[in-house]
Amino acid sequence: MVKRVIATEEALKLIDKLKDLHGPLMFHQSGGCCDGSSPMCYPRDEFRTGDSDILLGEISGTPFFIAKDQYEYWKHTQLIIDVVDGRGGMFSLEGPEGKRFLTRSRVFTGEERKELFNQ
Repeated sequence: MVKRVIATEEALKLIDKLKDLHGPLMFHQSGGCCDGSSPMCYPRDEFRTGDSDILLGEISGTPFFIAKDQYEYWKHTQLIIDVVDGRGGMFSLEGPEGKRFLTRSRVFTGEERKELFNQ
């Protein structure tokens, strides 16, 4: 099964550390504005999703959402959540760790698109 969102080993380690510190988490792929297009990590009960959000998948048991309009731009790519040194978005939980989540992507292959879009 093709996954729409995955994470690097480094990102998975940071997610697990943040879960230990903050409990259950969730991600929302930012669509710009204050924190650019960063994957934002929040305590699960502190960010409300709505009808304009899509559950893209899970990484390390953590739901990953994206806004519908943002999804339209990214739907032909797999999001790869990674970690780099530096300060991330001011609202995202990883900031105090001296790390920030970063979204990388790759275009789905023809076979993967067939599976995802039933073409």
